[in-house]
Amino acid sequence: MSKTNFDVFLEEQLRDPDFAERFKRAGEAWEVALQIAALREKAGLSQRDLARKLKTSQQNISRLESPSYEGHSLTMLRRVAEVLGATVRVTLAPKEESESMILSEAKVAYKARRKS
Repeated sequence: MSKTNFDVFLEEQLRDPDFAERFKRAGEAWEVALQIAALREKAGLSQRDLARKLKTSQQNISRLESPSYEGHSLTMLRRVAEVLGATVRVTLAPKEESESMILSEAKVAYKARRKS
């Protein structure tokens, strides 16, 4: 299969160490956001429902589920996990092993749905 223009562009951009680091961090934030949203949906909760249970705002839950948000605190992640019947597990690994970093107990499938 041939590379798309985007694939070629991304490979080119990833040669820049600053871009590569930002890209990696964005992937980590994306993973956390998707897991929170998937667990919330699996629990049958809206963002508003989860916010009520956590005594916070719906906007805060939206922020936690945003792939661009990197301000997750361990305290908040623990609170969210408790309400959603999950656990938080963070692993720090040497850089050469960073590909196997674990951000949670298990990967959770996420399907984006837009409400009209």
